[in-house]
Amino acid sequence: MLVMDTPDVWEKIKNIQKSCEFLVQGGSAPVPQWPARDVQVLDSKLHPPKKGFSLKEGQARMLHDLASIELQAMELGVRTLAEFPDAPQAFREELMAVTVSEGTHLRLCLEGIHDLGFKWGDWPVHCALWGAVSAEDSLLDRILIVHRYLEGSGLDAGSYLIQRLDGIDDGKHTRKIVGQINFEEIGHVDFGSQWYRKICQLEKIDASVDFPRRMESLRWKLPKRMEKINRDLRLKAGFTEEEILACEAYRESILPSRQKLASATSVR
Repeated sequence: MLVMDTPDVWEKIKNIQKSCEFLVQGGSAPVPQWPARDVQVLDSKLHPPKKGFSLKEGQARMLHDLASIELQAMELGVRTLAEFPDAPQAFREELMAVTVSEGTHLRLCLEGIHDLGFKWGDWPVHCALWGAVSAEDSLLDRILIVHRYLEGSGLDAGSYLIQRLDGIDDGKHTRKIVGQINFEEIGHVDFGSQWYRKICQLEKIDASVDFPRRMESLRWKLPKRMEKINRDLRLKAGFTEEEILACEAYRESILPSRQKLASATSVR
């Protein structure tokens, strides 16, 4: 049984290495419509209000949300291995390493929640990241959606969370967790950047032309992420200046009008 089918979150972490090895070595398995969960799943719009990071509850809730994201990232890695058996073997082996690393990030979040006096399941979770991909994706689609858009947006959000935690005396342990995850995610995003270009080369596609076009063609299925683009982290993660501009243009196109006005005012 693969981690996608196992409800218990700790069993998922325990079995992630075996699940990946099974698929990389030629095993096959059906992909469920939605991954199994041992906690309540709700659309994020229906989640209860969040509290500030000055409270342990606020920090625990943030780690809980981050755990849900890391869990989906881990499961998406397994899903890609299952749905793209003909992808280059080097890609599959590197993806296995990235996916196992996501499991480590999930464990860090769960332990951090516990240290703050709360537990997994104290709040509902969503599966929006899982819902952003489909069996109809091409391999380039999947790499762009998961490793360049979703995980790239995670880099932007992580740096913002670290800034917020910097000024909180009781937030040092939480900041350490988020900082470690965000640092290691640079490599995960770079994995996507490098393989995006390698697959483009194999398919005789100009990656610089393809990226903005593919972003536009996939925009209907991309979750709307509003975080300001962190240019320094994106460059470290293999993005080109042109790709960053495309990401910034996409972000600008989905910002609510009031945020666009505020952004324009701040520039002046």
